Amino acid sequence: MSATIIVGAQWGDEGKGKVIDFLAAKADVVVRSQGGNNAGHTVIVDNKKYAFHLMPSGVLYEDKINVVSNGVVFDPEGFLKELEILEAQGIKTDNILIDERVHIIFPYHKKIDALEEAARGDDPIGTTQKGIGPCYMDKVERSGIRLGEMLDPDLFKERLFVQVERKNKIIEKIYNSEGFDKEEIYNKYCGYADKLRKYVTDTTVVVHEALVNNKDVLFEGAQGTLLDIDLGTYPYVTSSHPTSGGFCVGAGVGPNMIDKVVGVVKAYTTRVGKGPFPTELDNEIGDLIRTKGNEFGTTTGRPRRCGWFDGVMLKYTARVNGLTSISLMLLDVLSGFEKIKICVGYDFNGENLQHFPASISNLGKCVPIYEELDGWKEDITDITKYEDLPENAKNYIKRIESYVGLPIKIISVGPKRTQTIVRD
Repeated sequence: MSATIIVGAQWGDEGKGKVIDFLAAKADVVVRSQGGNNAGHTVIVDNKKYAFHLMPSGVLYEDKINVVSNGVVFDPEGFLKELEILEAQGIKTDNILIDERVHIIFPYHKKIDALEEAARGDDPIGTTQKGIGPCYMDKVERSGIRLGEMLDPDLFKERLFVQVERKNKIIEKIYNSEGFDKEEIYNKYCGYADKLRKYVTDTTVVVHEALVNNKDVLFEGAQGTLLDIDLGTYPYVTSSHPTSGGFCVGAGVGPNMIDKVVGVVKAYTTRVGKGPFPTELDNEIGDLIRTKGNEFGTTTGRPRRCGWFDGVMLKYTARVNGLTSISLMLLDVLSGFEKIKICVGYDFNGENLQHFPASISNLGKCVPIYEELDGWKEDITDITKYEDLPENAKNYIKRIESYVGLPIKIISVGPKRTQTIVRD
């Protein structure tokens, strides 16, 4: 048995989709454990680009079981659109399973999400307005509707009508906007239920049986550690737990069943939306990294903020996730820089901090302490062996390893499957 968690170790957008797709070649089951279609995982195979939002990233392999597990909030309309796109491309989709416990995103979740973000005025969170937060709010409030309930028309009507009436009061009385027709939503979502029924099961049983029968299971999530609702840069975070502990809850498995936790990081740092970002480069270097790395959101298209690699951050995310190794992505983007910097501490009011602050107020006052390394000019996108990398690229990798205290076992030098160096 091999149970491996693939976790984003920065602010998301690290390239998890490629790592999962690459490792899924040897897996039997791929499990999506949390978040919703606010995520975007990009996979490029044979020069074709696939953008997944709710789909597990192993879906391109027809012999794998792909699971959308209980920790996910589920947009039926978005999922069915992804199914249609895959099927139109000739991709088999009958190897997908959805847990009956996933909470359903409804139109009122999306509208409240957008209205609340607008109400924040000049201080928005940066939500994708996909209804993720309001759906998780209902889940925690214990008023949410799960997929298994949606498959029972009578129970679904009873649960839904109460919720639409409640949400309409909020939309109309607090936000002075137009509410929803409960019959219209009911009929539309009953149609979705009919199409989804064949995919629905108790996936915790499927995953458990795979593990006890010595199958290889990959667990993937959305976003990254610093967007965790508890451990991230609150309040500029997501509404779930994109950390290794969250994956266990989100997939219904015990932590003692996990063998490896792989942290996916870019060779530099990016962030979408607001919040402190110590190594941000709001200059021509940051602009160049953004252009070379095509740093625009898969889901939203928003330009990402870019900066040098932050070792202090990675030490923190390694600790809270229990990382066992690192996958270093987009190393090729740094080709051509004469000098490259790594943040190895924060100057906080004259103190050298080696720990990532819990307070975003304190984080916002941190000034990065850099080590400068020589860059490399060579194009590395066709290199397949670590030994063949330029010496300065290897020095950069070694310095990250020595600072964080973890091995870098996978190195990505381009977006394609084939542009991957595996050291172990």
